[in-house]
Amino acid sequence: MFGYVQVNQDELKGKDLRKYKEFYCGVCRDIKKRSGQLPRAFLTYDMTFLAILLSSLEEAEEVPEEKFCSLHPFQKKAGIQNRWTAYAADLNVLLTYHNLLDDWIDEKKLNSRLAAGMMSRSYRELEKTYPEQIAAISHYLEQLHKVEKEGTEDLDLASGLTGTLFAELFRAPVTLWKEELGQLGFYLGKWIYLMDAWNDVESDLKKGNYNPFRSMAQKPDFDEKAYGILLMMAAEAARAFERLPIVENVDILRNILYSGVWNTFRKIQKEKKSKE
Repeated sequence: MFGYVQVNQDELKGKDLRKYKEFYCGVCRDIKKRSGQLPRAFLTYDMTFLAILLSSLEEAEEVPEEKFCSLHPFQKKAGIQNRWTAYAADLNVLLTYHNLLDDWIDEKKLNSRLAAGMMSRSYRELEKTYPEQIAAISHYLEQLHKVEKEGTEDLDLASGLTGTLFAELFRAPVTLWKEELGQLGFYLGKWIYLMDAWNDVESDLKKGNYNPFRSMAQKPDFDEKAYGILLMMAAEAARAFERLPIVENVDILRNILYSGVWNTFRKIQKEKKSKE
């Protein structure tokens, strides 16, 4: 489900694109440092966004350090690491672990079960540090399974669960601006869920999987209506973001929220038109 909160590289200035990549690299390094090599393969753009957001809100130190790594053994890469890249790295591991177990439960994917088993030790270590976040993730999955079993087509109910989870993850580690971060996380989480549902609707209909768009998808104006719903969620997330007193990296964050989040939507629309 996760990974849609991307940057639009074509519309980002060179220095800002370098900064974005430095944060991405920093989160990746923190995953390795704190949880080992395997979880690095599951790093998402969503958590990079969160690292930049919280670093910018706090105006945390952003001094890039050049290092070799196993992914880039022949050339040093610059990376930014601070307490927020570490927080994002840990959340990435927690979400990945639960997502892998969910794949095993729902679709019996053996690779997912094996990967979750290999990450279990790191997960148990993180349990001691993030009880609130883990409780939120566990509650989210429990309620999501219930919604899927009931087969509801209530978009607000289904997407609101992801929204509530992201609201908690965004505001949990801070003392100031909790309301704004919670609103940003809530609507961005709803957008992620609905975007994923729109992306997967054709596949889900063929496989008989749950998708809250299944009835709407049968109508000729489905893509237009889905876009309108997604646009409302993105607008609310952007409105909450603009209330935050962020100056540093603001162009990167706006690029993501106003343009980058639509990368996948534009790509799929282009593919659909090419088949017509």
